[in-house]
Amino acid sequence: MSRRRVFLLALLLFAVLVFAGNRSWSTPDGPPLLLAHRGMAQTFGFAGITGDTCTAQRIHPPAHGYLENTIPSMRAAFAAGADVVEFDVQVTKDDEIAVFHDHLLECRTNGTGKVRDHTLAELRRLDVGFGYTADGGASFPFRGKGVGLMPTLEEVLAAFPGRELLLHIKSDDPADGGKIAARLTPAQRAKVTVYGGDASVAAYAAEAPGARVASAAIMRGCGMRYLAVGWTGAVPGACANIQLHVPESYAPFLWGWPHKFVERMRAHGTRVILVAGDGGWSEGFDSAADVKRLPGGFTGGVWTNRIEVVEPLLR
Repeated sequence: MSRRRVFLLALLLFAVLVFAGNRSWSTPDGPPLLLAHRGMAQTFGFAGITGDTCTAQRIHPPAHGYLENTIPSMRAAFAAGADVVEFDVQVTKDDEIAVFHDHLLECRTNGTGKVRDHTLAELRRLDVGFGYTADGGASFPFRGKGVGLMPTLEEVLAAFPGRELLLHIKSDDPADGGKIAARLTPAQRAKVTVYGGDASVAAYAAEAPGARVASAAIMRGCGMRYLAVGWTGAVPGACANIQLHVPESYAPFLWGWPHKFVERMRAHGTRVILVAGDGGWSEGFDSAADVKRLPGGFTGGVWTNRIEVVEPLLR
């Protein structure tokens, strides 16, 4: 047998072994973990969206009466079957930690300026439903209904003791990460996953060793290393005890996707959350058509903006 033929046979055998070692031969029996983005929130279209888009001014006709990042919306999301609820936090002028998404107040509220330039007392007086409209400003269905609904981090933690939460630090200031870590007890850190800017999350992780975290740098470091060695079945240390937000469009390129990949990461304390599309603007699996794209038997996490729609479809 020629050397060329031996080489080709060896290469074929290697490819077969890699394929067999990374193929999900069986389908798990269990439901996925459901993550409700911003609680039960008003949804909006993603077409043409940019970092400066005021999403409150382009909501769909309301299907419910809840406003994102409020305790009633989080309670409704858990009641609808969410396993994890995501919410956003920002540090205020007086070093309180307010739960609110936008850096600027003008889009959603009747206030002006940056969140961090206001005290908590000032923010409490605002109407967080003021700017929402589904018809280009002809009507504002939530105006007057959001006064006093902006909670603090401590209030969210007190409202949902023992529940799984995903906390999004909306800044990349290391000081903010340290302040947030100081507000969480060890028991709360075990239930609260923290993600956000690289610097703020790194500072949080330094103050809360062992807590599950995620940031672009953390997920990129895990992903690149896993692509290099994952074909062997190995999981690099960079992938241990973190949360991975995996864009739907990239997922098929991961060794062992879907079931072996999820199992490998879970064995190393890492939670896999599948997000829709390329992951650019918090797209979720929000409709029956979206749910059909999920891998059969998927037991990782599913990011959704419509927990009340997808939970009945998946459970």
